[in-house]
Amino acid sequence: MTDFPRRDFLKKTGMLTGGLLLNGGLMDAFAAPAATGKIKIAVIGCGDRGTGLLKVLQELPDKFEVVALCDDLPFRLRDAQKIGSANKAKTYADYHALLDSKAVEAVIIAVPLNMHFPIAKAALQAGKQVYLEKTMTFDIPQALELVQLAQARPNQTLQVGHQYRYSPLYYRVKEMIKQGYLGKVTQIDCRWDRNGSWRRPVPEPGLERKINWRMYREYSGGLAAELLSHQMDFINWAFETHADEVFGTGGIDYYKDGRETYDNVQVMVRYAQEGMVGNFGATCGNARDGYLFKLKGTKGTISLLVDEGVYYPEKETLKQYGTVDGVTGATKITWNKEGGLAITTGSEPLKDGSWYALNDFYRAVREKKMPDSNVLTGARTACTVHMANQAIYNHTIEKWHPEYSFT
Repeated sequence: MTDFPRRDFLKKTGMLTGGLLLNGGLMDAFAAPAATGKIKIAVIGCGDRGTGLLKVLQELPDKFEVVALCDDLPFRLRDAQKIGSANKAKTYADYHALLDSKAVEAVIIAVPLNMHFPIAKAALQAGKQVYLEKTMTFDIPQALELVQLAQARPNQTLQVGHQYRYSPLYYRVKEMIKQGYLGKVTQIDCRWDRNGSWRRPVPEPGLERKINWRMYREYSGGLAAELLSHQMDFINWAFETHADEVFGTGGIDYYKDGRETYDNVQVMVRYAQEGMVGNFGATCGNARDGYLFKLKGTKGTISLLVDEGVYYPEKETLKQYGTVDGVTGATKITWNKEGGLAITTGSEPLKDGSWYALNDFYRAVREKKMPDSNVLTGARTACTVHMANQAIYNHTIEKWHPEYSFT
């Protein structure tokens, strides 16, 4: 790995200057989109995630016009219509009818995981631009087919909603990895813990499986798909790699309430080509750690939250950089009490990751360019998640196959 002098260390990381490391791409899209004109968009699936994205769309009135909403539960449609300008949107109970509408240019698909593939396939075949929530597909065969479908339609966008890594913070970290500030990374520790049942209230018993679909394996990929997929996606993207071997275990260890997906899981991933081990864990029985994401290298560690990051240099790295600002030769670096430096992204407060993701979706559609979270990156993550669930539920070691390597 490259050895950096103190001046470059401080300047390039932006830990004191606040300057972004990004050259073109996503940040350019935020500043000055090349294309203009609102995209007429529809939201298919008006549960928590769909309405959450609908609220973000209201913050981008110069880019999107919500023209249609779809859900097979009438009360969800009524609630969605109360959000901003969505009260003008046409409502549908059947997504096929919505996709037949020529008034709709693009769709957001925020439905249970088992329906991601059939609706995305139908949307592409109907000529729509597609923002598909994570995880991209329920299983590996669906991921393979969706890649083929999308690649056969180069004028259509398929973006996958791994919104957390769209934050400028995560782009900064990706660049720091590339520039060698961590040295050789060998260990990755990830957690996403909660203390709660994850259960939604059900207005009538017959809607149990429809509303609490995350609890049932027919519809859901469980904690691996709903939470850990975000961190798995970032590792694939930041290191331009994929899982080679996946080990896993778990169980329904606390909530004995009829659910089928596990409430406590641990997955270990071997990235052989990178020489890394990734540990991914989630529980519904303890919220102390919450969201944790640590990248450990020979020169330093990065500790990430959703919207905060700290760089901790190793002792030898600290000696190299010293405690004096290489730019002025005088100003002391402000270390936190644990010996870390905050990773900054400029003076503006970070927005929700979905805001950045939808901005990139707009750019990708208008400029006919592939988004950063696309059908290829989404497929790699979908394959990893499926491998993880196979390992967890079947007590197997799952191995990457050459046909999963998309180009």
